Amino acid sequence: MTTLGWREWVALPDLGISRIKVKVDSGARTSALHAFRVEPYRSQAQRRVRFWIHPLQKNTDFVVECDAEIADERVVTDSGGHAEERLVINTHVMINTVQWPVEVTLTSRDTMKFRMLLGRTAIRKRFLVDCAASYLAGKPKRKPSD
Repeated sequence: MTTLGWREWVALPDLGISRIKVKVDSGARTSALHAFRVEPYRSQAQRRVRFWIHPLQKNTDFVVECDAEIADERVVTDSGGHAEERLVINTHVMINTVQWPVEVTLTSRDTMKFRMLLGRTAIRKRFLVDCAASYLAGKPKRKPSD
């Protein structure tokens, strides 16, 4: 089984994000993705969401517009005990050449150090976590636009 550090670089190919730094958090059940603008809408019979993110920390000039089907809406309680209703999407996460589907909630993470939290449900039965290590999986290749 592959080992990850407590922070890693991943790609979200379905969303057009070639690299985003994540905090691997086995204490968090659900994965969360930073979205500073979220617009749910209907397309025929599908509930969808358009959202915008700043995938790179400390860089609000670089923006990625994303679109996904809404899988669910649920109340999520953060580490501070605050409950928030969030939209949930399904997308693929890629670490090196390993790609798999995950559920991700959309929320503002402007005040957080990491634009994404990779929770225990996403890594379960796939990875071990070395909480003393960082970036064991390496960094995804950059696209010229990032």
